[in-house]
Amino acid sequence: MRAPSRLHTRRWERIALAALILLLAGLPLAVWLDMQNIAAARLRSQAVDLNSMIASIRGYYSSAVVGRVLGNHGKDTQVIHNYETVPGAIPIPATLSLELGRVIADRQSNVSYRFISDFPFRGRAPHALDEFEKNSLTALRARPDQPPIILASSSGSDTRVRLVAPVLMSAACVQCHNNHPDSMKKDWKIGDVRGLQEVTIHDEVSTSLWSFKYSLAYFLFAAATGLGFILLQRRQNAVIRRMNADLAGANDFLAAVSMKISHYLSPQIYKSIFSGEMDVALNTQRKKLTIFFSDIKDFTELTESLQPEALTELINEYFTAMSTIAIRHGGTIDKFIGDAILVFFGDPETRGTAEDARNCLRMAIEMQHALAKLNVQWRKLGVEAPFRVRMGVNTGFCNVGNFGSNDRMDYTILGAEANLAARLQSIAPAGGIVVSYETYALVRDIVAGHALAPVSMKGIAREVVPYAIDGMLDEDGSTLQVFSEHSDGLDLYLDMGRIDADAAKNLRGVLRQAITALDRQEKAPADSTQDASV
Repeated sequence: MRAPSRLHTRRWERIALAALILLLAGLPLAVWLDMQNIAAARLRSQAVDLNSMIASIRGYYSSAVVGRVLGNHGKDTQVIHNYETVPGAIPIPATLSLELGRVIADRQSNVSYRFISDFPFRGRAPHALDEFEKNSLTALRARPDQPPIILASSSGSDTRVRLVAPVLMSAACVQCHNNHPDSMKKDWKIGDVRGLQEVTIHDEVSTSLWSFKYSLAYFLFAAATGLGFILLQRRQNAVIRRMNADLAGANDFLAAVSMKISHYLSPQIYKSIFSGEMDVALNTQRKKLTIFFSDIKDFTELTESLQPEALTELINEYFTAMSTIAIRHGGTIDKFIGDAILVFFGDPETRGTAEDARNCLRMAIEMQHALAKLNVQWRKLGVEAPFRVRMGVNTGFCNVGNFGSNDRMDYTILGAEANLAARLQSIAPAGGIVVSYETYALVRDIVAGHALAPVSMKGIAREVVPYAIDGMLDEDGSTLQVFSEHSDGLDLYLDMGRIDADAAKNLRGVLRQAITALDRQEKAPADSTQDASV
């Protein structure tokens, strides 16, 4: 289902991209087409208006001037304001302007013309002037030579432009007005402003909007495309949210699985696999490693004296403490073999052969310290027999990597040097550490030890000289002795390197009391018993 969904999403993405390109290319085209349309519409409107005005003027001139002169056979022609009452008379310019305004208004719906004056002839209705016309008349009389005054206004659905120009008195006009009995002003001069002629043009917004039909079509298309894109994005977001939810669930599952897997692998191996540094494939390499092997002495007898549940709790607590120490010192925990622990240093991370060996010895000694503390805790809980652990350490070349099959593999080491570590552990005393000469040569600067008698071990061709570790060396090179003894009724672990002066004073008192008790026990009857626990 997901593959068709991805194909469908990609198809819509291509469509959206094509629509976006079309929109970007279409805007200049729409504007250019609208400019052409507006220019053509304006020219047509001007041509129609001009034709209509000329036709109106021609018709008025034909009837009011030429028709009246011809009707009177060209005799006694007069130019008067009340020309209609006198046969053969024609209108004066002011009357002509007033009547042209009425004719033009009748023929043009969007153009009007007015001739107005504040000094009309007697017998004529006074002209109503609004504030704009009054102010314009005053301004033009002060400066008759200024350009026409224009006022533009908009009422939401209508745009209106008013143009006002002065009507100047000529010589004929001055003579007529100053001598005419109906004139209200007798002192006109040439160049005076007689009145105003006003042209008003208005346009409906709907008409103007239609001039932008290409831009409107473009924006409608853009809006539809944008809406489609939004719907597509919402759909894609829903798909992405579902995918994220699926991924979150898968991540949670993988995190839980990886966390579970981490408990089956050493942290170094786990980190290498999940970081991609290590391939999960059957391959090995030869490396020089330091191998640590430990085993609990008389573990079989211990299992017979404890219930399985109690033994399981003890062994898990022991493994947990030892594993924590091994990881802290950089060891790779190979496996738990019954009660035994196999740890190696030098792979997958190494600090150098010598430093790997030193870390291994530091780990082994700290494990002995930790085990002593555990034995004290377990003794308080009623565990009679303590854990006594033997440890063996060897340094040498081993094959390390993935062993097994393609279906089941294990990251481990293989070689005689690993077997030697196990053999050294078998000859170590309870609570002691025995190392090979190869290891002792690398760590002699931090530990003290002594050579044991050479031994021949099964599976090892050469004779081996083991070394028993006596303790760590202090800064002065002195051996920090460790006394360890565990048996029924006795838990003794004394690390001289960790005893200060105050602790030594208290310890002497306890030891004296223990020696006194032991002396008394030797003199007591054979059936008396007493535990000495330090």
